[in-house]
Amino acid sequence: MTSRLDRITQQRIDKVQSLRESGIDPYPKRYPRTHTAVQAVELLEAIEQSETKEAKVSVAGRIMANRSMGKSSFMDIRDVTGKIQLLFMNTNQLEEQKLKVFKDLDIGDFIGVEGNILRTRTGEPTVRVENFTLLSKSLLPLPDKWHGLVDVETRYRQRYVDLIANTEVKEMFKIRSRIISAIRQFLDSRDFLEVETPVLHPSAGGALAAPFITYHNALDREYYLRIALELHLKRLIVGGFDKVYEIGYVFRNEGISTTHHPQYTLLETYEAYADYNDVMKMQEELIWEVSHKVLGTDTVEYAGDTIDLKPPWRRITLRDAVKEYSGIDFVKYPTAAGLMEKMRSQGIEADPNKNWAKLVDELLKTCVRPKLIQPTIVYDYPVSMSPLAKNKPGEERVVERFQSIIAGLEVDNAYSELNDPLLQRERFEEQLRERQESDEERWTIDEDYLTALEYGMPPTGGLGIGIDRLVMLLTDKQSIREVILFPQLREKG
Repeated sequence: MTSRLDRITQQRIDKVQSLRESGIDPYPKRYPRTHTAVQAVELLEAIEQSETKEAKVSVAGRIMANRSMGKSSFMDIRDVTGKIQLLFMNTNQLEEQKLKVFKDLDIGDFIGVEGNILRTRTGEPTVRVENFTLLSKSLLPLPDKWHGLVDVETRYRQRYVDLIANTEVKEMFKIRSRIISAIRQFLDSRDFLEVETPVLHPSAGGALAAPFITYHNALDREYYLRIALELHLKRLIVGGFDKVYEIGYVFRNEGISTTHHPQYTLLETYEAYADYNDVMKMQEELIWEVSHKVLGTDTVEYAGDTIDLKPPWRRITLRDAVKEYSGIDFVKYPTAAGLMEKMRSQGIEADPNKNWAKLVDELLKTCVRPKLIQPTIVYDYPVSMSPLAKNKPGEERVVERFQSIIAGLEVDNAYSELNDPLLQRERFEEQLRERQESDEERWTIDEDYLTALEYGMPPTGGLGIGIDRLVMLLTDKQSIREVILFPQLREKG
């Protein structure tokens, strides 16, 4: 027994065949559009302020509604800028071929029309159609207009339908694009140079994360999809560039959650002769300015909270933050076993296989981060959590690193970059000793990066911002999949 969807699809396929038999191409090559929907409305408003009585336009878009009224018909078409109404007068007087095309039009088809732009008695901007062309025949029906496309799984799998059915989703992705553009404008205005670095790496470095592994046939060796942009960008600082940045994909072969995705967009910046204090100030100004430029506001709503992004933000050390929100002073528990025991005494469960640094990170994630709603800079981390960061002067176990947390989201990560090649090697080797062979992070030493450091790198401040989480924050989305056009999903079972 065929389904309703199968019957509708077959009917539309039959229409395509019938049109072709009549000598009509249902998928022509191009259409000479003169105005978008918004431009047509703007033209109408302009002629209403002048002595001009009417103006002709050529617009095109997808049919979203069709209303017959006796001898006339109204249609709504939508393009990327919005919706505009069409008026077909005396359709029964159309020439035979045009009448056939008109009768075969369905919701979802693309058409182009020519005619005068006017305003109906109800005040609706409308194109009175003099000529029209079928531009693309839709074989599948759009979601029901009263219910739309609401199933989350379908929305993510068929984002193209989501964009057709839900105009607010399309607007959100326009905002995402403007956010990235505003970031570029901010950095370009400060003389940062945008660069591109390799996606395939011979070693998995720059972060503690599980990599994706691929194979290069011509070179007969394994490569890792990059888990960070860091090490190549710092090579450029060694090479003499003072300020560089990159916005690009990184890949981490780890779990999926509302705030984690295996492929995500990362911004990293590096500035010579700067430290983490300089970067703190810059990233506050960047996020505030982006919000102000794109959204026109200093405050955003996120998950029911009003977030004030105007600098300066609250600053607190990691040690004080963990102590304040968990009651544990992790410095007093220098071993993994001791810290684990203390956490359990406080009712905080954690994986017993985690090392001391990961247990501190667990305290940050479970006890601190959910409590930080207003923008907060958590700074000064244990050296074991940050092998690429420079020690705080006079502190053997603390490095100059910070993370900004807003509405419970870790938005960025930054530090004063370690530029001592001998100490950097010691740190890398210590990290390797702590890793078991079964450790999925597959962390390795990038020898070429160490060689680069041996040529000398000036004091440098580095910053990484997760673009997807920043977009989540600025658009009030609680799932990272909402802000990624084509998120990774499990195959349907």
